[in-house]
Amino acid sequence: MKMRRVAPVLWAIAVFGAVPPFGKAQAPVGAGGAPITSPTSRTTNAQPGVKYTRPTQKQKFHNYLFDSFGPYPIIGSAFAAGVDQATNTPPEWRGGAGAYGQRVGSDFGIALITTTTRYGLARVFREDTIYYRCDCSGFFPRLGHALISTVKARRGDDGHRAFSFPSLAAPYAGAMTAALGWYPGRYNGKDGFRMGNYNLLGQAAQNVLLEFIYGGPHTMMSKMHGKK
Repeated sequence: MKMRRVAPVLWAIAVFGAVPPFGKAQAPVGAGGAPITSPTSRTTNAQPGVKYTRPTQKQKFHNYLFDSFGPYPIIGSAFAAGVDQATNTPPEWRGGAGAYGQRVGSDFGIALITTTTRYGLARVFREDTIYYRCDCSGFFPRLGHALISTVKARRGDDGHRAFSFPSLAAPYAGAMTAALGWYPGRYNGKDGFRMGNYNLLGQAAQNVLLEFIYGGPHTMMSKMHGKK
């Protein structure tokens, strides 16, 4: 995974995240500006000061399915594979439609293992690793919140933020599995660690997009938001 792969993936998320999903009804806002929630997604357009509500196991499972098999991992894998195809990475896979499909499968596999590891470890550590937008104001405080949330999660019934081992370990689990599992034999643990660094960086960039690019509660991007 190379640094230049991050830009097209983030571009895809930004573009498709602002597009309302087809065939979805526009639900009315609740009385008194109550947050809009959906049991089948990680969507909550919370107002500042709204008390944290720990998601149920059913909600977490739906969030996992969306993060694993929803439009974003598919779009991201397709774009990343396109960049890999254009740069012939890895060169052993060569070119052509078959090679592109192999790269799509590889990138999707990395994303799936990353997400599965994050949710699986989060359950063991009793953490809520969903991204929650900052209730602060100002560009730099919000940027700092987005970046630090890459390695932090919510804990306890009060939702206090703490360092998250699942959030830190998951990007490396996905990349290391690819490097040692299905990448060409010349790849080793060192390559997996390097790829994991870029995977973690991609998670941080995604959080920044989630913090600043938001088209409202009825857009596809809203499905990747938790409460404030």
